[in-house]
This record gives sequence, C-alpha cells and structure tokens, in this order.
Amino acid sequence: AYAVYHGPDGLTRIAEQIHRSASFLADRLAAEGITLTAEEFFDTITARVEGRAETIVEAAAGHGIDLRLVDADHVGIACDETTTVDDLRSVLAAFGLDDESGSDGSGSGRPFAGSGPRTTPFCTAEVFASHRSETAMMRYLRRLADADLALDRTMIPLGSCTMKLNAAAEMEPISWPEFASIHPFSPADGRLGYRRMIDDLEAALVEITGYAAVSLQPNAGSQGELAGLLAVRAWHASRGDVARDVCLIPSSAHGTNAASATMAGMRVVVVACDEEGNVDVADLRAKIDTYGDELAVLMITYPSTHGVFEEAVVEICEAVHAAGGQVYLDGANLNAMVGLARPGAFGADVSHLNLHKTFCIPHGGGGPGIGPVAVAAHLAPFLPNHPLDPDAGPATGIGPIAAAPTGSAGILAIPWMYLQMMGAEGLTEASKVAILNANYIAARLSAAYPILYVGASGHVAHECILDLRGITKSTGVTVDDVAKRLIDHGFHAPTMSFPVAGTLMVEPTESEDLGELDRFCDAMLAIRAEIDRVARGDWPADDNPLYNAPHTVAMIAGEWDHPYSRFEATYPSGSVRSDRYFPPVRRIDGVHGDRNLVCSCPPIETYGA
Repeated sequence: AYAVYHGPDGLTRIAEQIHRSASFLADRLAAEGITLTAEEFFDTITARVEGRAETIVEAAAGHGIDLRLVDADHVGIACDETTTVDDLRSVLAAFGLDDESGSDGSGSGRPFAGSGPRTTPFCTAEVFASHRSETAMMRYLRRLADADLALDRTMIPLGSCTMKLNAAAEMEPISWPEFASIHPFSPADGRLGYRRMIDDLEAALVEITGYAAVSLQPNAGSQGELAGLLAVRAWHASRGDVARDVCLIPSSAHGTNAASATMAGMRVVVVACDEEGNVDVADLRAKIDTYGDELAVLMITYPSTHGVFEEAVVEICEAVHAAGGQVYLDGANLNAMVGLARPGAFGADVSHLNLHKTFCIPHGGGGPGIGPVAVAAHLAPFLPNHPLDPDAGPATGIGPIAAAPTGSAGILAIPWMYLQMMGAEGLTEASKVAILNANYIAARLSAAYPILYVGASGHVAHECILDLRGITKSTGVTVDDVAKRLIDHGFHAPTMSFPVAGTLMVEPTESEDLGELDRFCDAMLAIRAEIDRVARGDWPADDNPLYNAPHTVAMIAGEWDHPYSRFEATYPSGSVRSDRYFPPVRRIDGVHGDRNLVCSCPPIETYGA
C-alpha cells in the first residue's frame, strides 16, 4: 500500500531525501575532523570518536534521540523519511557541534553504497501510478476489501486455524506512537512500558499453561516449534545425551511439526493413530522400544488435529518420560484449553503458543504473528536469548531465534488487551463456548455429513471433521464443490482435505453467535439437498450449482444454458439478500497452480538489472 500510494517517483524522492539527511550529517562531521568508517552509504553512517561514543549517545538521549553505541569509539546514526532538520541539529549538538547555517538539512549527496543510484525502472504496473490522492487511495483499498470474503462479512470456519474476532479495542493500541515508534534495539530505560507489558504477558501465559517460563521471541508458531525443539536438544546435550535425535510425531500432527524437527537436526518417526483418531498407544510404545536411548522428544497436538481430546495424554507423556524423552505439546489448539486444562500440569515439557490463534493477533495475511515458546523449569535455561539484549533470555540460552529480542513486539498490545479485558472467568468461558459451538455444528450436521472422529463420549473438541468421502464416491460431488458453493451462500470455506483428504474441518470459535452458526448449518444442509438432486439425476454431474460454483456477476449476467435457474445460482437459500457477496473470480485449478508457476505479473525480462 505504501508503494501504491507513493509510486516510483515518490519512493525515489523519499530515498533521496533520506540520503541527503545522512549526507548532511556526514558533511558536517567531516568538516569538524570526525572520521567516518565508510565514505559510501545510503541512510546510515558510523562516526569514529575515540573514547567519546558513550558520552555522545547519552547527550543525544537528552534530546530524545537514540543513537547506536557500536563500541567505545564508534557511534552509529541512521536517518529515515521522518528525520527533520531539528533532529539533525540535535544530533550535531550531541557531538558538540552547532549548525547555524540555516541549512534545510540536505547534504552534498555523497556516493551511494554499492553501484550507486538505481537507473532501471521499477513499480511499472499501472496500480503504482493510479492512486495519488487520499480519496483515490481510500477507494482503492475499499475495492480490495469488497473483493474479500473476510471476517467482517462472515464466519471463517477454518479448522485448525482459529479465525476469530480481533476486537477493535485490542487493535487500537498498536497504532499509538508509544507502541509503534519504538525501535527494538532502543535503550532499555526508554522502553519500560514494553518491558512491563512483556512481563505481564509472560506471567499470564505461565499461569495459563502451567509451565515455568515463556519466551516471546519467536515470530510465528513454526518458529516457536523450532525454539522448543532446540531447547530440548540443548537440554539433552547438557546431560551428555547427544545421541538422542529421534522425534516421534503422530500422523494426526500439524504439518509444521515434521519440518521443525528436521530443521532442529532430528530424525522424524511417525506414530500411527487408531480408528477414533487418537494416538495409537501400542504403536507409540513399540516405537519407544525400538529407538530407546535415541528418543529425544514426542511432538503431540492436544486437542489433536483430528478434533478430539487425547484421553490417554497423561499415559503418553509418562511413557515418553520413562524412556528418557521429552514431550512437546503443540499449542496450536490452546483455545480449547485455556482455563480448563494446563499442558504443563498433565505431563508436557514444552509448547509453542499461537498468539495469532488463541489470543487474537491477526492470522495469516493479517500478521505478523507471535509464537511464544513455554517450557518447564528444567528447560528454562535453554530458551532463546539475544546478544544485543541481556533481558531477552537466559545467558545459557540457545541464541536468537528471531532478529529482534522480543520478536514482533509491536503487536503484543493485542493479546495484552485481550487478557486484561477477558480476565480468568472470561477466558474460561471462551474455551467452553468454542467447544460448545463445535459440538453444536457437529450435532446439527451429523445426519447429513458423517463426523469423522469423536471422543469416547461422542463429542468433539473445538473443531469437527465432516467426512465427504462417501458422498464423493457415490455422487462425484467433492469437497471443492461444497467449499465453492459455500461462497454463494456468503461463507468462507472450512479447511479442505486436512488432516484427512476428502474432508472438511470446521472450527467456529467462540466469536460466533447462535444465529451465525445456524446460518452456516442451514447453508450446509441446503448444499446437501443439492447434492441429493445430483444423486437423483435432476442435474448432470458436470453441470449443476455445485460443480459451477462460485457464481460471479459476469456469469449470472451472461449467456445462460444451465439446467438450473439464475435465481437458484444467485440465491441458493431461496431468500433474496441485499448484501449478497459476489466473488470477483470463479474457480481456479489450485492443484495445477501448486505444481506450476502461473504468473499474472509482467514478464521476467522486465526485471533485468
């Protein structure tokens, strides 16, 4: 959006101004005999000031400016598009220099680092030249929003992804300058508010999970997984168990588990699941016996990705511990446990916690994310740390897992607000409602779509898997057909074919009320009625509302030779809605796109040097 608004000319002007500001400082410092470590630069200069660096940095802080203390003899200074003439003069004052020239802060334009200013065109697509006023930009962003089937329009029942409300009150603080304008490497005494917020969050997550310590450094759940597994490896190494490198992963696990284990230098061994979707304890014990002293860790998701609570979870943890291994509990589904169960209390040693799921930070394209890692006391000495921030973790830690000491700290205000406003009672109630909502959907839809996995009591956890494999076999209607037809009903599709091919995994979360749940169930039942019509032969298998979904405006308004009416295509529920969502495009071949590069951008030749 920044590039769209400014375009190539605006971006170039901004870059030139930044360079002029840095050049201004370079010129004035050089004129006073202060040496720079490099004559070519873009926005950052480093001044050599034998023995004076700390004094200069302290003086700049008195002007409200943070300079970088490289070492006792060097000071780093970075300019950006927000740098003003007064800022530049304050920097010079910190060096003991005055600027009475009346300059506008533009230097001589010293050489750029590298090969010099770019001369080839960039941002040549039309969009980068079309929106130069705030009015035009506002309308452009609105058009993008109108094309999206987002949470502000409908429930997004993506199982395993937990797409729930990011409340306005939680989101507002991240735009405040007090949070948004602090550099992650600014002096500790200038970010005491952040330290308080971080401490509050860590303490709350410790209490919620039952673990002993938490690191907020990982930028995503996958990074949290890696940090936790590296902590496990470091713990084993500290005990001399360097041969322990086998990671047992149930077939019901999240896909990132195996990738994280491989990145941590472990060998992945898959553990089978039984017919009810639980970890096959007999197979687990057999694998433990097979690998013995090589077993490093078991990664288990609880509740499982199959949408059930593993009732043998305590037994599973005890079996792994008895063999000398550790238990990594994937915390992606913590939103079904908060206030009800604590992984640190029933045997797990380490978990990552997807704050972008359970604690409301925007997910996916709304990121960035935060995937804290929480550990039991014996693993706490091996949490991530950072060489540039002694407060970022233990001195015996595994090193940094992300570039910044506290990861994506700029969005920590969101979960902090969520926790403060919900309180213990509200958090517990949210977990209960999330489970209740999933079971309500399962109960309403089970006669039309078999529920693949349930617990011993006949219930699911916070999500349920609708099994369409039998329907597909008898009618030819696929999960893709159902998902695309849901768009005509105004719903985002559930998760398709994960963790089981040919199924839909539905997670309503606690954010949805009964009216929305019923609207979704009504849509799914209406789709089942259409499937039955295909099965009866009322419509051909390759020309029906499901096969052709979703229906765009262009399709509805164009030539029509289908065996169903335009009205049936447009209003599948039978009622006319003034807010009917029309997708901007029809169906694409996702599998083909996954296997082949399909680019709608300019040809690769336009990106020449």
